[in-house]
Amino acid sequence: MIDLGNAEALRAADPQDMLGAVAGLPQHCRQAYDSARSIDLPSAEGLTAVTFCGMGGSAVAGDVLRGAFRDDLRVPVEVNRSPYLPAYAGPDTLVVISSYSGNTSETLSGFREAVKRGCRLLVVSGGGTLVEEAGPAGAPVVPVPPGFQPRAALGHLGFAALGALETMGLLPDLADDVAETVQELEALAQRMGPDAAPDTNPAKALANLIGKRAPVIWGAEGLGSVAAMRWKTQMNENGKVPAFYSSMSELDHNEVVGWTTPYGQHFSLVALRHDGEHPEIAARFKLSYDIARAAGVEIEEVTAAGRSNLARLMSLILAGDFTSVYVGLRRGVDPTPVVVIDQLKASLAGA
Repeated sequence: MIDLGNAEALRAADPQDMLGAVAGLPQHCRQAYDSARSIDLPSAEGLTAVTFCGMGGSAVAGDVLRGAFRDDLRVPVEVNRSPYLPAYAGPDTLVVISSYSGNTSETLSGFREAVKRGCRLLVVSGGGTLVEEAGPAGAPVVPVPPGFQPRAALGHLGFAALGALETMGLLPDLADDVAETVQELEALAQRMGPDAAPDTNPAKALANLIGKRAPVIWGAEGLGSVAAMRWKTQMNENGKVPAFYSSMSELDHNEVVGWTTPYGQHFSLVALRHDGEHPEIAARFKLSYDIARAAGVEIEEVTAAGRSNLARLMSLILAGDFTSVYVGLRRGVDPTPVVVIDQLKASLAGA
């Protein structure tokens, strides 16, 4: 087990610098938004729906869009984690194809189906087959820089998509929200970086609290649940541990019944909170904590920073990214490789 207070040991155990990639999120967001805003893109006039296609870390960009801007979007947005497009997708639907590698099979299938149906297209990608096929299909491409693990490219993918959709007229002017978000993320990255001691670093402290328990993440429906899902997948890929997430108040209609002795002692519960929660949902958290705590669960809250929905969501995401890396490093695990996923892809390619 690695002492999270030993910055040199952390860097030695992180040879591909996942901590550096996580800490770079504020700069990634700023660069991607500015870059996308400089591209000439077609108007969204006449659109009736947006389907955001992606898998894994590339799909989270769509979750950020829906979670942070559900009250600003004038058309419905669906995040599609499937090779199939919904039946409604047609010439009046914008299909956003998000694939960092450009080679994700499910996303390529969705792209090709969208081309056949005559959907309007927007590609956000770092290259690969997707970008090669986008040109002949007449699909505009918002490029993102290569060299990252897809899960560490959320700032590039997400803010490229936001900037592009603003340019097309689907979102309002986001300049102020983006500036606030970058400022909050920079402050958070300073507090949570590897050189900050565990007693002053909330991500390290939380990783130590989680310890050998499996993390369960709760978030209020909306941006809280988007952040909770991101925490779950980052715990899986960076921490190399099982993890679970739930949305409040849906979890009060099923999950709370399962918090019984002795099962609670195997889990740590992290609740992601923000000032924009609906009062009825906010009131449920403490009552639900009591149920879980009685089963032996350890509970910790993480509170979002910022005034805008975008800043709040991204601050929760960055806190989870750092915590997940420390969960893995604490166990002496390199957070970057995803060997099991690589093996699955190889097996599917050879099938």
